[in-house]
Amino acid sequence: MKILLVHNRYQQPGGEDTVFNQERELLESAGHQVFTYCRSNCEIGNCTGLKRLPLAVQMVWARDTRREIANILAWQKPDLVHIHNTFLMVSPSIYAACKEARVPVVQTLHNYRLFCPAANFFRAGQVCEECVERNLWRSIQHACYRDSRSQTAGVAFMLKMHRMLRTGSTMVDTYVPLTEFARRKFIACGVPAEKTVTKPNFVHPDPGPRRSACDYALFIGQLSAGKGPETLLQAWSRLSVRASLRIIGDGPLRSRLEAGTHGQARDIYFEGQVSRSQVLAALKSGRFLVFPSRWYESFPMVIVEAFACGLPVIVSRLGAAQEIVEDGGTGLHFTPGDPDDLAAKVSWAWTHSAEMAAMGRAARAEYEAKYTAQRNYQILMGIYRGVLGTKTRAVDSRQQHVAQTCSASSTAD
Repeated sequence: MKILLVHNRYQQPGGEDTVFNQERELLESAGHQVFTYCRSNCEIGNCTGLKRLPLAVQMVWARDTRREIANILAWQKPDLVHIHNTFLMVSPSIYAACKEARVPVVQTLHNYRLFCPAANFFRAGQVCEECVERNLWRSIQHACYRDSRSQTAGVAFMLKMHRMLRTGSTMVDTYVPLTEFARRKFIACGVPAEKTVTKPNFVHPDPGPRRSACDYALFIGQLSAGKGPETLLQAWSRLSVRASLRIIGDGPLRSRLEAGTHGQARDIYFEGQVSRSQVLAALKSGRFLVFPSRWYESFPMVIVEAFACGLPVIVSRLGAAQEIVEDGGTGLHFTPGDPDDLAAKVSWAWTHSAEMAAMGRAARAEYEAKYTAQRNYQILMGIYRGVLGTKTRAVDSRQQHVAQTCSASSTAD
């Protein structure tokens, strides 16, 4: 199969980049002919003021991208195009190029940008869906994208324009949300249900299960409001037991969080950014992972990485996290943003090592059943075959119609 993968990288590397690279390697290792088209928001540079106006046009309809993609489609003739991200430099203009070339399109939905300019349904420390419940104007009022009304207006205009053009409903063959929660959310927002197929991300290579647990819990992620680190530290000050916590990651809240834990310094360790190998080593030695996110999340890779290492996870009862982690099965749930409930769950987990060890084994079994490269490849091929089959049936139907028309005309003559 010949596949064109398309991805727009953000200025800061993230999970979407990892998934894009992993899926490319997965397809190549299976013998498929893979082409890639990538752009980066680093191309933006330090544009400010009037210099940002061309970016608004680029965001809505990038002529250079459309032309380059059209040339690739004409030259390489891929069987399908799989798009991961178009924001900002690629733009939705790519869909039109694919439609003109009659090449089917698969679109992975890594975030909620289709319906939220900020892409995360999160504002002012809590879940916000005003742009769905009311209109996109609300995002401009709240300056949801980069705390800028002008930049938010550009994103909102792009979304509104392509809704009017019906880009998503007429030019995308299959959408791929990462969880059933996300699928339900997208359908509720207007994505056609028949065009959605859920496929999770995966962990590869397999790090293998842990052999023993050390005396610490883990938080791994960005130290920003949506990830819930403040709830985590408030909970730690209310534990009924003494427990060590390793915090791996960095972010805008780090200095304030460190200052606020001065009295607990002997039990809480801020370790900053570390390598992936160090993250996996920490997961394979911890007691459990705490994931206190206050937003829906898309697909928290760190949870599945913990599963692969046989580590149970304590998560907020919200969005994708509560779907991935079974309460009492592969981890525990707590009320989002509630430090008292989180403290109670952590205290229980710390004093019930046998039960948590059993949950860790169940987490490893969940990884083996759902989140390996092999399983992911099977799902991905099912999506591709479905798209190509639908396209083939549509072409056959048109050809049959033309043949019948010609036959009828000939008989009439």
